[in-house]
Amino acid sequence: MSEKPVLLREDGLRVDGRRPDELRPVRIAIGVLKNANGSALVEYGNTKALAAVYGPREAMPKHISLPDRAVLRVRYHMAPFSTSERKSPAPSRREIELSKVIREALESVVFTTQYPRASIDVFIEILQADGGTRTAGLTAASLALADAGIPMKDLVIGVAVGKVGGVLVLDINELEDEYGEADLPVGIAPNTNEIVLLQLNGVLTPEEFKQAMEMAFKGVEQIYKVAKEAMYRKYLKMLEEVK
Repeated sequence: MSEKPVLLREDGLRVDGRRPDELRPVRIAIGVLKNANGSALVEYGNTKALAAVYGPREAMPKHISLPDRAVLRVRYHMAPFSTSERKSPAPSRREIELSKVIREALESVVFTTQYPRASIDVFIEILQADGGTRTAGLTAASLALADAGIPMKDLVIGVAVGKVGGVLVLDINELEDEYGEADLPVGIAPNTNEIVLLQLNGVLTPEEFKQAMEMAFKGVEQIYKVAKEAMYRKYLKMLEEVK
């Protein structure tokens, strides 16, 4: 059995040199796919999530359509090459579960009633996994919906807080996810401060949970700033092309 790696250094920094409350470098690009109605590429450190949106369009097959709103369909998938060991391309139970969790989070902000009998399809592909894939995927999906012009009451930004060596850490990487004591993925609508996704793997005390949520809100605020800048660049480029 391999030894558990050291996740916190003697100087209090994490295995990758970050402070406990520090995000990994966040990179976001909007409108990266030509053939999708909306798309976004989100990178949290070495985790890379690509999302594409098709629709709203006529729901097919027709029996899935709803008379009063659009059907939001989400597929979360990890590419076979996204992990160190090749992953089966077939959807796993975890991917099916996360597809449902992310769909429910997005349904809370998308104005589906504006598109009766239509479908909006969201595809999330994890290109590279290094912890926080569901939260990066959720952020990418939200931005791809915005890029597609789908009306929403807010974006959704995801981030995960973990606990390693008894210390709460923001935006966990794969080692911290695998060997830490707790993992708290959170999805937040930053303008309304509404929590639309909340899961907890492991155990936190009530005080730790409160502190973890405070860290999550601060992390979301920082990621949201990068997201707004990415959207600004995209639409500034569109304006320049029109001129």
